[in-house]
Amino acid sequence: MKKALVALVAWVLLAPMLALVGVGVLVNPAVTNQAMCIASGVVLGPVPDELEVSTADGATFTLNRQQLTHAATIIETGARTPGVGRDGILIALMAALTESTLRQLANTGAYPESGEYPNDGNGSDHDSLGLFQMRPASGWGTVAELMDTGYQARAFYGGPDGPNYPSPRGLLDIPGWQQMDKGEAAQAVEVSAYPDRYRNYEPTARTILQALTTGGSSGGGSGVPGDADIPETTALVFPLSNGTYTHTSDFGWRSDPFTGERSFHAGTDWAAADGTPIFALADGVVTYAGMVGGTSGQITIEHTIDGERIASVYIHMWAHGIHVQAGDRVIAGQHIGDVGSSGRSTGPHLHFQLHPGGAGASPVDAIPWLADHGVEGLDAPTSGGPGCAF
Repeated sequence: MKKALVALVAWVLLAPMLALVGVGVLVNPAVTNQAMCIASGVVLGPVPDELEVSTADGATFTLNRQQLTHAATIIETGARTPGVGRDGILIALMAALTESTLRQLANTGAYPESGEYPNDGNGSDHDSLGLFQMRPASGWGTVAELMDTGYQARAFYGGPDGPNYPSPRGLLDIPGWQQMDKGEAAQAVEVSAYPDRYRNYEPTARTILQALTTGGSSGGGSGVPGDADIPETTALVFPLSNGTYTHTSDFGWRSDPFTGERSFHAGTDWAAADGTPIFALADGVVTYAGMVGGTSGQITIEHTIDGERIASVYIHMWAHGIHVQAGDRVIAGQHIGDVGSSGRSTGPHLHFQLHPGGAGASPVDAIPWLADHGVEGLDAPTSGGPGCAF
């Protein structure tokens, strides 16, 4: 017990340096949020003390702060995992609601030592443990690992950097999961004897995600509703003036400039002098403008382009270099901010992301998207230069 608590405390102390959020019973992710980047565009807000939710079959119940803190861990982990996006987070919440009602369950019948770790009660489903009822015998992890909510969330999402890769498969390891019914996708990971029960919790998961993220009904949101009227843009404008920038880093897998480890870069970096004007890509509505985690300046704008919702994200401005606020309507080419080097940045530059489907969807490579849409001003990439660690 003492060793587990010491490990958790040590992890929390290291979290700001790793740009992660604390997990489990001991940490409130909303309080310790040190976000430097949000790969999916999903930004966690305050965790409410309770939240009333309903299932598809009409059952209504109230989630307490402990359960919502576990939900926040799932959301924050998914937000930082490239390729997950808002849909993947919804699937993970559906799975955890179905398997444990968002409770971190020990199983002292199968593993007496599991009761020594922080938990929300005792389960008895074979040798299953935790939020997602993962089984050590199936290769999901050790008892100690599975009694860590953050580990369980990472294992559920999976992918090449998941702790269980390549087997058992997490969500990112399921071919075509994005096109599946969300209940089917949850079942593909959980491999449950009751495959149809996950769908019942989809409206519950949506309520939680809306409430716990910025722009939500109780999340202290700084955005606009997802169904807000955003007219078709009248123009597309490259976010930096010709001759003011250099293309220094591409979208995709690369070596982290701080750690040297392989990591996913969710945007495109263009180096420019500190204070260089940044322009809105298109007409739209600002859904976020401020310092993420108090450290990294970010502006998110939702647009309608060719009939599709698109979010553009601009990162690393200094606080004084942000010239719009959430709720503002902007036009293509409007001066919205200035290049800076806030957050985990190696020098002044604009980190730019595009999210077809909106801010909650996964980002795509901006270069071919901009080229396909006739946006001019694309410099050829260089061998490197100022960039960021995400």
